[in-house]
Amino acid sequence: MTDAFHRYRLLAIVACMIVVADQITKAWVQTALTPFEMVPVIPKVFYLTHVYNTGGAFGFLAGAESVWRQAVFIVTSLVAMGMVLYFYRALTSGQQSMRWAFALIFGGAIGNFIDRVRFGKVVDFLDVFIGSYHWPTFNVADSAISIGIGLFILHMIRGDALED
Repeated sequence: MTDAFHRYRLLAIVACMIVVADQITKAWVQTALTPFEMVPVIPKVFYLTHVYNTGGAFGFLAGAESVWRQAVFIVTSLVAMGMVLYFYRALTSGQQSMRWAFALIFGGAIGNFIDRVRFGKVVDFLDVFIGSYHWPTFNVADSAISIGIGLFILHMIRGDALED
């Protein structure tokens, strides 16, 4: 096998798994639930809720004009995926945790990018409440991105972003 194959194997496998899980769960939600329908999994804590997010994280730019908003999010997604590939390429074989972080971010970015291209918005369905606090509804791709960013930040704080 080529060096490139080994270098990108984890990225490809993790990203594909994230994209498949993300798209399957979103398709199920769109089939099983009507928009805004809430199904309690753990009442008062966790619900499956079918919503569409026309904005970015936490509804950023949700009220902006559709064509402009779509262009911004598609370009931003492509730039982010390009940056992940660029930085992933520079990692050494000993930087496994950083490889995982970038692979999770990349897979999540692709999952939400697919929605933006197909629907012009992102399908969200995981809905969490803690007392009166309501976390913005999210999906599998968002979860992967958040976990990946969390791993990245953890390594940056610990000062071991360059070595595992």
